[in-house]
Amino acid sequence: MRKGLKELKILQIEKNCSSVISDYVIDEIHVDLFLNDTPFTTIACTGNHVKDMALGFLRSQGILRELRDLLRYDVSLDGKGVHVVTEGKMIPDFHESILSSGAKERIQGEGERRIESPVTISVKYVLKLMKDLLGQSSLHTATHGTHCSALADRSGIITAREDIGRHNTIDMLGGYALLEKIDCSDKMILTTGRVSSEIVNKVWKLGAPVIISHSAATSRAINLAKDARITIVGYVRNAKMKVYSGEERVTL
Repeated sequence: MRKGLKELKILQIEKNCSSVISDYVIDEIHVDLFLNDTPFTTIACTGNHVKDMALGFLRSQGILRELRDLLRYDVSLDGKGVHVVTEGKMIPDFHESILSSGAKERIQGEGERRIESPVTISVKYVLKLMKDLLGQSSLHTATHGTHCSALADRSGIITAREDIGRHNTIDMLGGYALLEKIDCSDKMILTTGRVSSEIVNKVWKLGAPVIISHSAATSRAINLAKDARITIVGYVRNAKMKVYSGEERVTL
C-alpha cells in the first residue's frame, strides 16, 4: 500500500441500504520540525516528502533563502521529526502549534520584489498542464481527500506532490527546488487547491511568475498577486478558465 493511505472498515449507505466496506482513507500524521535544536512547529500531513515539506516551509517563512543557508538536516527514522540546522543558527519568533491546510500563517510579501518575468503561456498549454496534473493525483483518486500541486515549465511537469494540505504541497515543491537548485523565475506552479493569499506568498518566495489552479482565487490573493506581478489562472476546468491577475502573460 502506498504511504499516505490507510485501509479502514466503514459503514456505507446508499439508496437506503447500508453495508460495511473496506475503504482507503488518507493517513494523517503530525511531523515535528526542529530548527537549530529548538522545537519550531508541528505540521499535519500525510507523511510523504517530509524533508522537502520542512525545508520548503522554512523557505516560505524567509528562513532559508538559498541552499547555502542550510547547514544540515535529518529526518527521524519514523518520519515524524525533521531537524534542520541553518547558517547563523537563529531562532525566529514564530508561534503556531499545528499547521495544516487552512492554518493561519503570517502574511508576508509586503516589501518583496515584484516578479519581472517575460514568461507567457497559451490557453491550450494551460489546459494540457491541468489535465496532466489531475492525471497524477493518485492519492486523490483513491481517497478524494488530498490536494496536488506541481512545478512545471514549457516542457511539462517537473515534479508533483500530494498532501492533505494544499499549503504543504507548495512547501514540498519549494523544498525540492531548493535542494535541486532549480531557478523558479521561469516556472509555473500548478495546484488543485484554492489560491489564497498564503499560497500567493509561498509562490512569491519561490519567485515563480505563474499560478494555475483547478479551483478559484480569493480577493486578497488576487490583490497580492497584482502587487507581486504574479499571474493567477484559476478555475481551469471544462475547457474554461478565469485569469484573475497578470493577464498579459496569457495568450490565446
